[in-house]
Amino acid sequence: MKKIDIACIIDDDPIFIFGVKKVMNLADACNSFLIYHNGKEALDALSSLISTNEKLPDVILLDLNMPILDGWQFLERFIKVPVSKKIIIYIVSSSVDPEDVLRAKSYEIVSNYIVKPITMDKLINVLEDTENV
Repeated sequence: MKKIDIACIIDDDPIFIFGVKKVMNLADACNSFLIYHNGKEALDALSSLISTNEKLPDVILLDLNMPILDGWQFLERFIKVPVSKKIIIYIVSSSVDPEDVLRAKSYEIVSNYIVKPITMDKLINVLEDTENV
């Protein structure tokens, strides 16, 4: 299993963020985290990293239901930003609506759709997917 250098979590739920960080640290799966509480905050920060040629995340865990700019709005804008490296995006949502799953899979940049809560097994699958990058 490949260790992720930077994981980006875009979610407004502090309990989810705490849990994912805890699981990733226990699995020694990640060196550092970028945490954003809504899509606008993430889009602004990631765009700034891109424009200054700073290190970008290897993986983005993206929630759908957030204030200000939700996950769908973030995706629509992020796919228009020129990014020099491949970033694996996982939709991580409590929604089990088949329409959401289909919509997520319609984005080439989205690797998969994970239903919350995220477990150690799901996390290991995410990390194994990053080995193909």
